[in-house]
Amino acid sequence: MSKTPTRIRLADAAFALFDERGYEQTTVDDIAERAGVGRTTFFRHYRSKEAVIFPDHDRLLELIRDRLATSSNSTALVAVSDAVRLVLLHYIEEGDLARRRYALTSKVAVLRDREIASVARYQRLFREFIADWMGDPTATASLRAELMAAAVVAAHNHVLRRWLRGESRDPVEEVDEAMREVLALFPAPAEASGRAAGQGGGTTVVAFRTGQDLDALLPSLRRFIEGVPGG
Repeated sequence: MSKTPTRIRLADAAFALFDERGYEQTTVDDIAERAGVGRTTFFRHYRSKEAVIFPDHDRLLELIRDRLATSSNSTALVAVSDAVRLVLLHYIEEGDLARRRYALTSKVAVLRDREIASVARYQRLFREFIADWMGDPTATASLRAELMAAAVVAAHNHVLRRWLRGESRDPVEEVDEAMREVLALFPAPAEASGRAAGQGGGTTVVAFRTGQDLDALLPSLRRFIEGVPGG
């Protein structure tokens, strides 16, 4: 996901102008002129003034989909963790540009709204993947997938913001630890269903073979069940 020199020059010019004049007062023509390119060249690299500020979310989302698509049922949660790390590494690779973006979006409401909308796209992607992995169409499972996706995104954003503020020495290690904390809150579907089966006083049936008639066996089974605690 490396940028061409022209893209970098345009981004540097844009952020310098945003610092000097403010975001609203800076135009596409201003950015192109500062970068020493024409307006056509600007639009060859960016769709709008806003696009200079934000990473290529479409590309990042596609990379996440590709990583999730390579997983099996047993490796789904590993894929989720890998996908989160992939996004974090993109921001780290941006370095100072990511920090300048963070400072700018913290001050400009329209950019903050755009960032929130972008985060929602990531959360939706994770939610859909987790729901498919769970394979349960019930409302309870749908809520669980929503909660899990929200926790995944929150964990990533928590670590990212710590790194952006200069509070994290090893953000990759931190995000891995954060994901372990998140995934520990949500057992795999088989574990969850097994735990649910153990609650609420359900009936457990044990099958075995015997040479006795059923009528002769039932009284013994009844005495056995009545004598088992919780039976």
